[in-house]
Amino acid sequence: MPMNLIESLHAIVGPAGFVNLEDGEPYLTDWRGRYHGKAMAILKPANTEEVARVLKLCAAHGIAVVPQGGNTGLVAGATPSEAGDSVVVCLSRMANIREIDTANYTVTVDAGCTLARIQEVAASVDRLFPLSLASEGSCQIGGNIATNAGGTAVLRYGNMRALVLGIEVVLPDGRIWNGLRGLRKDNTGYDLKQLFIGAEGTLGIVTAAVLKLHASLRARACAWVAIESVSAAIALLEHCRSACGDGLTSFELISRSQLDVVYEQVPGTRDPLDGSSPWALLLELADSASDAPLQATLETVIGEALEAGLAVDAVLPASETQRNALWHLRHIVSEANVRCGTSVTHDISLPISKIPECLADTEARLLDAGLVDGARFLYVGHVGDGNIHSIVLFPHEVWSTVGDKDALISQIGKIVNDTAVSFGGSISAEHGIGRAHRDELVHYKSDVELDLMKAVKQALDPEGRMNPGKLL
Repeated sequence: MPMNLIESLHAIVGPAGFVNLEDGEPYLTDWRGRYHGKAMAILKPANTEEVARVLKLCAAHGIAVVPQGGNTGLVAGATPSEAGDSVVVCLSRMANIREIDTANYTVTVDAGCTLARIQEVAASVDRLFPLSLASEGSCQIGGNIATNAGGTAVLRYGNMRALVLGIEVVLPDGRIWNGLRGLRKDNTGYDLKQLFIGAEGTLGIVTAAVLKLHASLRARACAWVAIESVSAAIALLEHCRSACGDGLTSFELISRSQLDVVYEQVPGTRDPLDGSSPWALLLELADSASDAPLQATLETVIGEALEAGLAVDAVLPASETQRNALWHLRHIVSEANVRCGTSVTHDISLPISKIPECLADTEARLLDAGLVDGARFLYVGHVGDGNIHSIVLFPHEVWSTVGDKDALISQIGKIVNDTAVSFGGSISAEHGIGRAHRDELVHYKSDVELDLMKAVKQALDPEGRMNPGKLL
């Protein structure tokens, strides 16, 4: 990049928004540490106008742009390539709460706001923003939008597409589309915001959003349930939905093998029960009415499940501290796995009825292929919406003996994804495609779907400068 162009970019964002490349490692490496890129420049603009000026300048010089939020993604969707021919645009300085409209149940925020801050702001006005992720303290809402994030409350509230009413986007040529409308009904043509939600920054940079709020939850009831099989989990889910209706907010499945890794790797964690069952469920009811009899309802449901043989044991926390401890076991799994070894993680989505058979078939195929010697099968997922994180964990000492690591990851991924698709599923439920799964997408999308996606990309980013090498 010519020095005068670097100077022009520096002038746009100022000293506070220009990251020296020698300090750039956090922006050039993905969260798991598998991908390491290079960049011509790393910029942290302070507002939408600066983003627009950066993109306009990059367009004039044919420079690629890699948008980045909290860099907590699991598919390297915000990591530049090793070519070093792009500019990273990180939105972390854009963290303003623009407006709270309590009557309209909306909050308008900059894309660099962390998810946790938005949750806190909503709570401060007696409202709820229900998106909940393990990385909520550091992930940014722009990245959540770009990846159509899911999390633990999709069962009740939907994923990011259901939580966004309007967005502001800087297009590849530097133009700003202000679509910050807090409307639940707007039947005036194509719903353009949906093009950018889940597009992983390949069509433009989301710089702000109008988010849908909900009534605060004043009553909760939580349970940790030991079960013998995934089939039992599906049956219990049906029972809970019938008995609890919309009060059922979360229904999380965790394998014993995954819990063992957590207990081994994370000090202070312990099994809420006796540790003998092969599977556990973490489920939660919630209501906006403080006097809702959720505890009694859940006790009845769990009692019926125990009597019917769907559950073998259960514990209901008696305090908020105990409830948080249970959720900590669920949210700490990724960190525990990183400490233990290298995870070949998959983010499949399935029809709920097909989950048990698909998981069993996948394990059998991997064992038959001889690809998982010394590895551990781990599972954690949002069973209520059909999203299972199927993980093959290689302990550090095993992974160090693997020769062609990329080939092994690819072979394992092909079996897991082929099996999921054969059961009517998808290879990505909430993590996205990014760089990690880009080459796989062509095997699972029809020619018609790919043609339509490419047509959208061509229309909005004809030069292919937005987040190149990702998604398509």
